[in-house]
Amino acid sequence: MNVKSLMTAAALAGLALSAVAHEAIEVQNAWVRATVKGQMATGAFMTLTAKDGAKLVGAASPAAGVAQVHEMKMDAGVMKMNEVKGGLELPAGKAVELKPGGYHVMLMDLKEQLTKDSTVPLTLTFTDAKGVESKLELKLPVATAAPSAMAGMDHSKHSMPAAKP
Repeated sequence: MNVKSLMTAAALAGLALSAVAHEAIEVQNAWVRATVKGQMATGAFMTLTAKDGAKLVGAASPAAGVAQVHEMKMDAGVMKMNEVKGGLELPAGKAVELKPGGYHVMLMDLKEQLTKDSTVPLTLTFTDAKGVESKLELKLPVATAAPSAMAGMDHSKHSMPAAKP
């Protein structure tokens, strides 16, 4: 097998893994909160449903120097936010909501202001029960609040699988 054939096979294998991620993880109502000039962090929110169960183990975006899965929760009367160590469990067939005040993807060390009606590329990294890693490439709309009209929206315009009935 020559080098060109090996490169083609590797590229096709990569595409196959991406397709598995798109079929195995459903993304709904995804968005990123808009920022003001000088703001260095924001959150990305969505609902994730893993067909066979998985863990959300990482995130990355060219818009941010650091992207992490975080959880906000009350602790002794104080709201605290921490990175989710070891990944966020996505039980088989159960929708897990990433929302303000709960689990979310924290985008820190922002490269520029994120303005309303723009989009932000975001790559989510998952592992399945066997430890196999997959990535899901998204383009999330930037909004000032959770878009209530997004439930019926055609997600293909944002590189996300369409919502299933």
